Amino acid sequence: MDFKIRKNRTMAQGPRRLVRERAEYFRLVDQGYSNREASRRVGVHDRTGREWRNGRTDPSRFRPPARSERVACPGLPGRYLSQDERIHIADRLREKAAIRAIAAELGRSPSTISREIRRNSTVDPRGRQHYRPHAAHARADARRPRPKPGKIGQNPELRDFIQDRLDKRWSPEQICQALRDTFPERPEMHVAHETVYQALYVQGRGELRRELACALRTGRARRVPHRQAAARRPRFATPMVMISERPAEAEDRAVPGHWEGDLIIGKDGASAIGTLVERATRYVMLLHLPHGRTAEHVRDALVETVQTLPGHLVRSLTWDQGAEMAAHGSFTIATGIPVYFCDPASPWQRGSNENTNGLLRQYFPKGTDLSAHSTEDLTAVAAELNGRPRKTLGWETPAERLHKLLAA
Repeated sequence: MDFKIRKNRTMAQGPRRLVRERAEYFRLVDQGYSNREASRRVGVHDRTGREWRNGRTDPSRFRPPARSERVACPGLPGRYLSQDERIHIADRLREKAAIRAIAAELGRSPSTISREIRRNSTVDPRGRQHYRPHAAHARADARRPRPKPGKIGQNPELRDFIQDRLDKRWSPEQICQALRDTFPERPEMHVAHETVYQALYVQGRGELRRELACALRTGRARRVPHRQAAARRPRFATPMVMISERPAEAEDRAVPGHWEGDLIIGKDGASAIGTLVERATRYVMLLHLPHGRTAEHVRDALVETVQTLPGHLVRSLTWDQGAEMAAHGSFTIATGIPVYFCDPASPWQRGSNENTNGLLRQYFPKGTDLSAHSTEDLTAVAAELNGRPRKTLGWETPAERLHKLLAA
């Protein structure tokens, strides 16, 4: 061991502080030595060791080291308080320092220091609260490991209450509100609705019966992950032109010829019908896709449909980022019509088309085979929609508004 006890530490040596002794003392304590043994090895009284460990009461006897002089505990990320930081907190609390002053010295948020003192302080038999840094550090280490037992699994009364309401098809949020109303003075019976979802979805907990997931609105027994929109990879080989670059004339619907498109999907995703809606007139055209909804099938149906319209009535096409538009580049080459794509998870950017798809579900219900409908069937449905008066058009029909444009 490199450390040696100084033989002469009298005042004649000058005001030499026990810097090396204190550092060696904490090294021994970290290795598991008791306070008495560590104090003996560095040559100080065991009371001095306790004062080092728990903080000194006399500010003139010891000045806490500056933050730049202290070394964080190895292996701990910076987001956690280190043992040296807890020792500094204890020293400054003995000096009656303010929470904000301690936080500024450590470069931490005041709420971090306040929460640390509240959660990790020790209460003596007389009910007095003391902050012991080593005990606080051990308490924080014991609290950190994951996973932790859930609140629902540890409270049978709470678990039975939630299971009973789930059997009645209550939502988790309704259950949590009922818990607060039924047990207003018992915080151990209060949970957030996310706690209920985790008890159902997280495997291995066993806090709630797995079959209770069928009582949820979605009926899912597992949580569906959601990716961040900005983290998605490019969908198509040909770069997409986003809706933000679409001409302003398409946004205010002042000029006709800007269309919105989408697919409505049939049973098991095996069939589909393409939908096109003109933004200014709300005129509807349906694409017949009897052979499937691949990118090539959708492209060919689009090319065939738009070629039946005058050139000045087909200026642009707006679509979502579905895989059926992977051939948008060849569609633009064949027709000269630019395709603009909506942002991910933004269906309101094609509001007219989404509204029309809802109307079409009255004719083509979900869960049915859409390949059973012929081209004549689709034409008849589109004609019926185009013959309905629309409030947004001043109670004119889309067919009448389009006829005016063609006549002009």
